[in-house]
Amino acid sequence: MSDKKISRLRRAKKTRYKIRELGVDRLSINRTPRHIYAQIISADGSKVLATASTLDKDLRAGATGNVEAAGKVGAMIAERAKAAGITKVAFDRSGFKYHGRVKALADAARENGLEF
Repeated sequence: MSDKKISRLRRAKKTRYKIRELGVDRLSINRTPRHIYAQIISADGSKVLATASTLDKDLRAGATGNVEAAGKVGAMIAERAKAAGITKVAFDRSGFKYHGRVKALADAARENGLEF
């Protein structure tokens, strides 16, 4: 693995440890050059409660690797979380910088009712 990826995973591990101490559901994201994925994982880490990504049929039609698509994923994950009865989560950015697509997803999720 590259040094860049090792550093990102180290940051992610620290964040996940802190979230586990809090004992709340977490909104975990993963970012690739083409797509962005979001999952809400239970507090104990055993279940995925809601999921959304640019691979969903609704979002595949347009560009999937840009800020607009990330915003749509954020809105979609917030709607699915509400449907599952989840309003409060901890944001797990998986070691990625809070910038660009990650920020767009987080802002859209907040605007659509998720609290973190």
